[in-house]
Amino acid sequence: QVQLVESGGGLVQAGGSLRLSCTASGRTFSAQTMGWFRQAPGKEREFVSATRWIGRNTYLADYADSVKGRFTISRDNAKNTVFLQMNSLKPEDTAVYYCAATTQPRPNPVSAASYDYWGQGTQVTVSS
Repeated sequence: QVQLVESGGGLVQAGGSLRLSCTASGRTFSAQTMGWFRQAPGKEREFVSATRWIGRNTYLADYADSVKGRFTISRDNAKNTVFLQMNSLKPEDTAVYYCAATTQPRPNPVSAASYDYWGQGTQVTVSS
């Protein structure tokens, strides 16, 4: 069982930055695919970013087109924590952001169905 605890959401003006954190329990964090998703009111949950372990000490990052160049995902395996640095925020980034984890080998990182564990969500509000 993996528990995920998110933090770092808040209210920011357009053009500003926030950094989300997600700390996971469990001993296999380094091998887990960790993802960030978001859900705006009245909309489907959508993929934002993921970090995938592909072997040895190598990870790949994936991003939704809407956040490429503005968001950066990173992880600190020693602290079982994944981060999402969000820069140049736009009002359309407003949503509840969820951290997700899976221990499945070779998951599809952009599909919510690939993830076994979810955090409680943290609200990000970007004002215009």
